[in-house]
Amino acid sequence: MEQESAILDDNTEQILEGICIPPCPAILTKLMQEMRSDDPDFPKISKLISTDASMAAAMLKTVNSPFYGLRSPATSVQQATALLGLRSVAQLVTGLLLRNAFSSGSSELMDEYWESSSTIAQISAVLARQIKGVDRDEAYTFALFRDCGMLAMMERYPDYKPLFPGDATKDRVSVTALENERYKTDHAQIGHHLARAWLLPEDICQSVLWHHDYAVLQSGQAGVKNKCSRYIALVLMAEWMFVKHTMGIESEEWQKGRDFALDLLGLSDDDLVQELVQMEKIAGIFE
Repeated sequence: MEQESAILDDNTEQILEGICIPPCPAILTKLMQEMRSDDPDFPKISKLISTDASMAAAMLKTVNSPFYGLRSPATSVQQATALLGLRSVAQLVTGLLLRNAFSSGSSELMDEYWESSSTIAQISAVLARQIKGVDRDEAYTFALFRDCGMLAMMERYPDYKPLFPGDATKDRVSVTALENERYKTDHAQIGHHLARAWLLPEDICQSVLWHHDYAVLQSGQAGVKNKCSRYIALVLMAEWMFVKHTMGIESEEWQKGRDFALDLLGLSDDDLVQELVQMEKIAGIFE
């Protein structure tokens, strides 16, 4: 076992060579500790979030967006916590902290990254209500963290250009294969380490690691749990909807994972179109 751990440590060092993984924020560590207690203290959690004025403001802005559809706007963190529930608030805070952790780099690229990832996360959360075996909050968090390794690679490599939803690769090669060829690592591996460092559930961590390996997931060779595969399929479907609605084109990534996603979710192409029509009726989902 010691030898195996040493090999894993060596592999991790190679994957993360020169790449900065932001440490888990203290506020998130305390929030997770409180959530995992037998009797979570809601006022204590609200006070913890409120100590960071920018975090509290960002949280209220997000909570009061059309996506959550509250009948009346939340005016305090404690009220937002009571309205949404502890798990939803924790997932929301985690996403906001992730955005704060990567504030440098090209603002244009960062803005494009967050615009697509946050919208896809919202679509994923809505879809999760209709798909069995998928947790809404975890689907939302996975969608936010799915490509977070790209953020670290943008900061590490000046010439790194992330592949955003709707972008195409030469000869339809996997984006992770291209990254490994050039940088000897890829955003899925880096994102996996970041998710684990931030104490995310292991199902989310594994989903981040395998989210481009559709053939491996279909074959079952990786030993990935069905729950993780469903998260990957669901968010891939959400990405297809985002690209189809905003750009009017077929996502290359969807073409690579289409059969995997539809088979796993038990959907047809007609079902997919109907889901998109319903999604476009939801006010604010694509804004």
